Amino acid sequence: MNFFQAIFLGLVQALTEYLPVSSSAHIRIIGDLTIGSDPGAAFTAIIQIGTELAVLLYFRRDIIRILGAWFGSLFGRDGKDLRSRFGAHNKDTQMGWYIIIGTLPIMVAGLLFKNAIETTFRNLWITVTVLALFGVLLWFFDARSRQVKTMGRMTVKDAIIFGIGQMLALIPGVSRSGGTITFGRAMGYTREAAVRVAFLMAIPAVFGAGILEAVSAVKDVSACNAGGSGAAEACKAIGMFPGWGPTIAATVVSFLVGYIVIIGFLKFVSTFSYKAFAVYRIVLAVIVAILLITGVLPAIDPSVAAAA
Repeated sequence: MNFFQAIFLGLVQALTEYLPVSSSAHIRIIGDLTIGSDPGAAFTAIIQIGTELAVLLYFRRDIIRILGAWFGSLFGRDGKDLRSRFGAHNKDTQMGWYIIIGTLPIMVAGLLFKNAIETTFRNLWITVTVLALFGVLLWFFDARSRQVKTMGRMTVKDAIIFGIGQMLALIPGVSRSGGTITFGRAMGYTREAAVRVAFLMAIPAVFGAGILEAVSAVKDVSACNAGGSGAAEACKAIGMFPGWGPTIAATVVSFLVGYIVIIGFLKFVSTFSYKAFAVYRIVLAVIVAILLITGVLPAIDPSVAAAA
């Protein structure tokens, strides 16, 4: 992968990360079409850090307020009893806890199924299936569910359900924002509230995954260069990783363009439904299925299959 290809994939990441269309699916599909191979889960996870930095910048006031309230309540500012420390008197403290609770499912599943996420789940037939399925679900729940719940009405149960929706995004094609938004709309959250929850809840999950993948890539490069025991496996692992130069370039692009996309997307959902995104998912699934059937795209990249 050269720098121009990396920048293009970073642009794709920025344009699709926040929309309920699955950025990882687009990176997987477009990577095969443009560079002839799957860029890999490590590359995908790391460039997502760029788009999450854009989220931090855009929601900086909300994040600072939530963190300040969370730490303040935890250390007894709102009362010394346990209920007060856990946000009984402060909505921002409660939101901090809800984000933590909602992050747990994807963290646990990510650690338990790390190998499957990087290999088996990247099968494009799985991507096609979940693209279409969650397109239908998003269309159905967005059209049928009322818009009555705001972020201020969230409960522990709701946070867990949001978290499960985010957890399913470990499968390319589900979409982190798409899974969270679909589950949120099914619970009756407004379109804007569901989007904001999706953005805030993704921050620890995406940064955690990106940092773990970066550390893993550094270890694999070191082990491969050092030779000796385990070198073969390490070299096989970095075979899917394009290197730090292209990866950093893609991350910077995903940050800069991502910030602009956040602004536009929030304005869009305050006026329009998610129907257009649902239709797009279904059409994309059909196109990719045709490319798979005709042999233009392989269901599993050979380098990924070798690492499985």
